[in-house]
Amino acid sequence: MNKFEELGLNESLLSAIQDLGFETPSEVQEKAIPLLLQQDTDIVALAQTGTGKTAAFGFPLIQKLDPNDRSTQALILSPTRELCLQITNEIKQYSKYVKGLHTVAVYGGASITEQAREVKRGAQIIVATPGRMQDMINRNYVNIKNIQICVLDEADEMLNMGFYEDITSILSDTPEEKNTWLFSATMPIEVARIAKEFMKKPQEITVGHKNQGSVNVTHEYYIAGARDRYSVLKRLADMNPDIFSVIFCRTKRDTQAVAEKLIEDGYNAAALHGDLSQAQRDSVMKAFRGRQIQMLVATDVAARGIDVDDITHVINYQLPDEIETYNHRSGRTGRAGKTGTSIVIVTKSEYRKISQIERIIKNKFIEKPIPSGKEICEVQLIHLANKVKEVNVDPEIENYLPQIEASLGDITKEELIKKMFSVEFNRFIEYYKKQDILQPQGRERGERDSRNSREPRVSNDGSVRYFLNLGSRDNFDWMSLKDFLRDTLDLGRDDLFKVDVKEGFSFFNTDAEHSEKVIDILNNINHEGRRVNVEISTSDGGRNSSRRDHNRRNDRPRTGGGFGAKSSDRRPERSFRRNSDDRPLRNERSSTRGDRPRRSK
Repeated sequence: MNKFEELGLNESLLSAIQDLGFETPSEVQEKAIPLLLQQDTDIVALAQTGTGKTAAFGFPLIQKLDPNDRSTQALILSPTRELCLQITNEIKQYSKYVKGLHTVAVYGGASITEQAREVKRGAQIIVATPGRMQDMINRNYVNIKNIQICVLDEADEMLNMGFYEDITSILSDTPEEKNTWLFSATMPIEVARIAKEFMKKPQEITVGHKNQGSVNVTHEYYIAGARDRYSVLKRLADMNPDIFSVIFCRTKRDTQAVAEKLIEDGYNAAALHGDLSQAQRDSVMKAFRGRQIQMLVATDVAARGIDVDDITHVINYQLPDEIETYNHRSGRTGRAGKTGTSIVIVTKSEYRKISQIERIIKNKFIEKPIPSGKEICEVQLIHLANKVKEVNVDPEIENYLPQIEASLGDITKEELIKKMFSVEFNRFIEYYKKQDILQPQGRERGERDSRNSREPRVSNDGSVRYFLNLGSRDNFDWMSLKDFLRDTLDLGRDDLFKVDVKEGFSFFNTDAEHSEKVIDILNNINHEGRRVNVEISTSDGGRNSSRRDHNRRNDRPRTGGGFGAKSSDRRPERSFRRNSDDRPLRNERSSTRGDRPRRSK
């Protein structure tokens, strides 16, 4: 007996479930479906990504609606168009035996008039992104004043993306007597606020503990220098020859850059971010689901539509701005009862965030050493040996064996094995002989490790003040300098503050945990042809100390190109280039990649 029959679902849904091959409901489905079928209630369901939430609300939603009434009876809001299309497709599969029930997807990037026509033809269920739905309401293209059910799927992610006003406006346009079903991976303050304002005594369903990560996911981290992230990523890929992964970056620019580097190095990789057209996104996702792409580099927003059950690794190339977002990322692996690994590449200055994530996911991280070249070579050779052993031999090869045997001549079996495997071994060992990634020493959490000659002076608010030899003469104001520093240092929007720009120098603050990163990176770059210099200020972190720090430095010998260079020694001033989203472009340093071993495609 199929266990879904015990949940109270009708025959049409059970037939669809049988076609889909579902046999055992997940925990969230087991808890939500009977409750939603038996009661007209509001619910808040907290469960991780990949636990079957769409079916948990989709099955009871379909069963409760009247397919003979062509008016809109239910609205499902989701954060992205990818997830919107995914939910729509699943609802259509679930309702395939329910005659007359129609589901329409409403999302940006497609014709709004065509979507309006589809709704007008009769759509009992609308699945929508908040922005496009608000636009449809404003144009009077939809009527949701009489809906019976409103589902907020991935509610925490919608609010993280800034849809609070859209969601509250949409909910205000719905009847008070409807039922609201809120599904979320985490329960931040904004989600609780929505529940309090728009829901009536909601019943709560929790799978595991609140905000807890999946028990099927192992969490690992590797400590590396900020400039070594890509080299570490490459080593992790080489250490896992069968990797099928999603790699998360914070920005669209980093996502594209990392994907291009991977492709250049011979990996089957692609980027997924908001600057791609819908056709490009669909093409990338089709290739990823078909395993033509082995490493998908994505932003958090674009990745919300990824629904693939056999992802082996999630790699956090950069940690998200919001620590809670880590839960969504790691939920991409370890799905459908399978195990997975979530990896974080972290600098020493970000080390403290590991403990913060552990408290959220109720799970411990394992610190791993960066794989050595010898370890990688060993793994790659064993992988190749297994591939040779398991390969299917095409009978056509018999036609070529005489020529092959003649070419190999009198080579013995032992020599043949050595030569064949050296084809793979040589390119890896030669590449990694040239690489020198310093393995950062492990340390106890919370231990200070500054490379400055003195301990940074931490102000009462826990921040450190810096002196920088760039100012308004370098075409910076406080906003453009903040953007430049934030991009160069790979910091979050709130990690850099109290930016004070003078004519030939500036001051800024970060939290103390970033001090090593600031010193390491900024003292190793150039801007507009001259060396950047940053030092920790001996002031108390206040803006009034600028003159004191400046006077202290005026006593030093002046050298060309650095702080104190004469204006005649400078390069001519020129405007600071910006990219399309009005953010300053990061100072790109040229690098020589050498003879990298290229992955076999």
